[in-house]
Amino acid sequence: MPRNKFDEQRQSFPMEGTPDAGGTGFEIVCMTAGTGNGWEFGADVLRAAVPLFDGVQCFVDHLPMDSQDGHSVRDVAGLLSNPVFDEGLQGVVCKLTPFGPSAELLKATLAEILAVEGTDTKIGFSADLAFNCDGSTVTEIVKIFSVDLVVDPARGGAVLRALNAVQQRMLNENTAARYRSQMATDVRAMANLRAETERQKALAEEAAKMRAIRAEQCKYLLDTALSNARDIPMPMRDKIRAQFANRLFEPDELDKEIKDYRALYSKLTAGEAVRGIGGTVGAMYSSHDQVVAAVHDLLGAKRPRELAGLKVDKLSGIRELYVMMTGDRDFHGGFDPTRAQFSSTSDLPGILANVLNKIVAQTWDELGASGYRWWEKIVKVEHFENLQDITGILVGELAMLPSVAEGGNYTALAVTDSPETGSWAKYGAYVGLTIEMFERDDTFKLKQYPMKLATAGLRRISALVADVFLANSGIGPAMADTKKVFDATYHYNLGTTALSAAAWEAASQAIWDQPLLAPAGVTGPKQAVDARYLIVPRGLRLTAQRILYPSLAYEANITSENLQRGQFGDVIVCPEFSDPSDWAAVADPSIAPAIFIGERFGLMPEIYIADNQTQGALFSNDEVRVKARHFLNVLVADYRPLYKSNVADS
Repeated sequence: MPRNKFDEQRQSFPMEGTPDAGGTGFEIVCMTAGTGNGWEFGADVLRAAVPLFDGVQCFVDHLPMDSQDGHSVRDVAGLLSNPVFDEGLQGVVCKLTPFGPSAELLKATLAEILAVEGTDTKIGFSADLAFNCDGSTVTEIVKIFSVDLVVDPARGGAVLRALNAVQQRMLNENTAARYRSQMATDVRAMANLRAETERQKALAEEAAKMRAIRAEQCKYLLDTALSNARDIPMPMRDKIRAQFANRLFEPDELDKEIKDYRALYSKLTAGEAVRGIGGTVGAMYSSHDQVVAAVHDLLGAKRPRELAGLKVDKLSGIRELYVMMTGDRDFHGGFDPTRAQFSSTSDLPGILANVLNKIVAQTWDELGASGYRWWEKIVKVEHFENLQDITGILVGELAMLPSVAEGGNYTALAVTDSPETGSWAKYGAYVGLTIEMFERDDTFKLKQYPMKLATAGLRRISALVADVFLANSGIGPAMADTKKVFDATYHYNLGTTALSAAAWEAASQAIWDQPLLAPAGVTGPKQAVDARYLIVPRGLRLTAQRILYPSLAYEANITSENLQRGQFGDVIVCPEFSDPSDWAAVADPSIAPAIFIGERFGLMPEIYIADNQTQGALFSNDEVRVKARHFLNVLVADYRPLYKSNVADS
């Protein structure tokens, strides 16, 4: 077939390799000037192609020319190196060094050739290359695809013996490796089994402890519920106790059972009248309901919805309430069931605690007018089911997703975090309602107690949050990185400039530019959140409002909208800010939360009375002790949304 000028051709050409002097590889005469397979190779063409032979891979056996598949990586046996043009041979000479998964075969072939006397020291190789031609004359070698070790039947005995030896050794090694792998798998499985057994044992022990705790809780709940259910007869209460004693149950289940018995008792006593606090009440309401409604009215608390329609005469004061509930007409202290008009109802301390808690909740918003609820806009409130230390994890950011090439692997991203830990604290006190106070009918003072207790709780929260800005001479508590919350060098959020429009803008810029948490060596992206709230002492309130609310500016003419204008309420006055010049800036916590308040039983103080008429302080000390208790945990999880300016006094 005629050959066109400058056609690109690809063929395989035979070569010969001879073991080198050190027995570590082969010296291969790749090609010599002259005719090969009908093609004419000139010395200049070969001399120009010398660099192409450097680094060419050697495979075990060559592929057919019409094969559509490439060599397997398992067949790599060596690499060509140090190609030179030998003037004497008029050809390209290279060194072949064993390398890759099939290198053992090449090494074994060397050993066979050198070990058996009389073995032909020449081994056959086949070069797979592409070239350009002019007719039958090769004008340029374009690419060397591979140099392959081939078995020549005429002198392939050494290669075949080497191949058999290598295959047997690989078989033995694979078998041993398989046994080792199986043993390792079994060891891991046994270790995992032991660990799982220990884990299941620990879980079982923990579950047993939890069941015991829950059993105690159910017992306490049953005792308390039946004590408060005195509006139903004792036989019914005994029936309920027998049904729920010594087993676990849900509060709703017990509550439903008591309500069912109460409804049954109401039906059985239908038509009867209940004498109590004036008037007559139908069987739809119990004596307990009468007392509860009357005490709500006496202390100014909003009645429960189910008692809204109940009509009762008003109590004259807490003296009348005390006598009717305890029967202690002579104020000797204690409980006289023969004289108590409501002996079938809940005891006096229980009813008082319930009503006082409602007064706290009812007046919570009103108490905020005192200024001690300033913190609500800058914190995040979280409810917790236990008193374990709170750990706030600040998860690191990713600057941007890296690109992935077509068919390429995804990069594992290193994400860091920063833990901040907060501990719970319990706050509380009690107010004693003495028998003398009941005797004097001091109702007004009793009405004030829940308000005073709630205000004290508000001031406690206010002081805890303010301490974030005021602790350690105004730089805040220490964080997990050992630095204080406000640090000019490490946290970039502490300044000394007096409040002005420019200073507020600088603070907002500092919060905006804060780098988010990122892995070591990586620059985090900007936080990109502006300051939202400006916290000031009372003396700076007007100055702050003039900065954020242009309508309050005192200039004669306002010709443009103030670009720093905030929302109403963005200026916050902190009662604890005693320095007249210091101020702080905080980002919107719904976007970038910094300060968290953990609560266990609610943000409002919990008012409770642990006594009853026949035991406790009322019995032993002629005193009803109204306790207020608060479990709180204030945690700074991140300093980045915060900025503080501690201005030197002039």
